[in-house]
Amino acid sequence: QVQLVESGGGLVQAGGSLRLSCAASGRTFSSYSMAWFRQRSGKEREFVAAINRRVGTTYNADSVKGRLTIFRDNAKNTVYLQMNSLKSEDTAVYYCAARNSAWATFELKDYEYWGQGTQVTVSS
Repeated sequence: QVQLVESGGGLVQAGGSLRLSCAASGRTFSSYSMAWFRQRSGKEREFVAAINRRVGTTYNADSVKGRLTIFRDNAKNTVYLQMNSLKSEDTAVYYCAARNSAWATFELKDYEYWGQGTQVTVSS
C-alpha cells in the first residue's frame, strides 16, 4: 500500500509557472511507476504525464509537451510536475497516481493508488 499526497496547486496567471509535488509514503516508492492525470470541469479524467519507476523514461500527452514535465526524486519519495507557460485550458484538478510496475501507462485503470488531487486555476 502507498499513500499519495499532492501539493503545490493554486491560482496563476496565463504564461506563469507552478510546480506540483506528490509525496508518497508506505511501501518503497522506487517500486512504483508514477503518473499525473487531470480532470477539468465537466470532463473525464485525462492523462498528463508519466514516468517509469527507474528514473529515465517519461511520457507526455500531446497537449502538454514542452510545457509540463514530470520528474521524480526517489530519495525524497516524491514525484513532481513542473508546469510552465500555463494556459487557461490547463485549469483542472491534478491527481498523482502510482502503479506497482516497471512501466508507466496512459490508462487510469492501470493505477492502483491515487492522491486526493490539487486544484490548479489559470487566469487569462
